[in-house]
Amino acid sequence: MSLQNRIINHFTDSIQTKQDALGELCELIELASQRMVTALLNDRKIISCGNGRSAACAQLLSSALLNQFERDRPSLPAIALTMDATTLTAIANDYRYEQVFSKPIRSLGQSGDVLVTYTDGNHSANIAKAIDIAHGKDISIIALTGHKGEAISALLNERDLEICVPSGSAIRTHEVHVLITHCLCDLIDHQLFDGMA
Repeated sequence: MSLQNRIINHFTDSIQTKQDALGELCELIELASQRMVTALLNDRKIISCGNGRSAACAQLLSSALLNQFERDRPSLPAIALTMDATTLTAIANDYRYEQVFSKPIRSLGQSGDVLVTYTDGNHSANIAKAIDIAHGKDISIIALTGHKGEAISALLNERDLEICVPSGSAIRTHEVHVLITHCLCDLIDHQLFDGMA
């Protein structure tokens, strides 16, 4: 296969996965944005976390909320638990890596906050522990997963939302997670600020 054919295959696979996700996930993305807006209107915050490429999605979300997405508007309260390398490595060193997200949630999380977790399919003990602690603090979960994310799905309760990308590929799942994150940011801005001069 030529290099250009490999490029074409990547684009084609990405487009197909996004089309499949659009058909399955549109309503869930809308509902997730509404839950996040409700939390923000009630002076609560959006907390996000993920590992590896998924950490980048968590940071993308918090950056767009804290700073701006596509328009100048007031900052929104958001924390990406992946941002502080000193704290992450201290917790991993002094305790276990499984607690790198749960310890900050235990101390910073409040009832009514929303925890947005990202995982492209592999079971992540630190995400599982974060969900457990969040539930104990009355924090609802929006879990962005892939088809290999059954372990995370099993931890969610009736108040939580799972947005599961219809793909077994970690790369395609990550690409759609970025697009979903952009959709969430746009929908939040639209609901909160469309009347703003």
